[in-house]
Amino acid sequence: MTLLGNFIWIILGGFVTFFEYLFAGLILCVTIVGIPFGLQCFKLAFVSLAPFGVEFRDQPSTGLSTLFNIVWLIFAGIWIALTHLFFGALLCITIIGIPFGRQHFKLMGVALTPFGKTYIRR
Repeated sequence: MTLLGNFIWIILGGFVTFFEYLFAGLILCVTIVGIPFGLQCFKLAFVSLAPFGVEFRDQPSTGLSTLFNIVWLIFAGIWIALTHLFFGALLCITIIGIPFGRQHFKLMGVALTPFGKTYIRR
């Protein structure tokens, strides 16, 4: 199911989401101050390319990651999370779209506070 789900995800918009995160990460990495935020965009890009079979784990939190999460939340996290919430709710209207909506909800949680989280593929 993981391979099939990821394949359908890529065809139905995952590739576009991947490039949006990738483009945002590249723009952020051009500035010296934005490099930590750009790296988080790259993490979100690769997860959004194939979200089925990905599990997120919390890393030990540091004060710096908490500060970066607050800055991220104010400037980008809320808007990205609302986008994932909208598409997740839209997809959950149909029975066929529920697994894809759940992936958007998973990405929404990470998009709110990406610092201090790592992902593993199952």
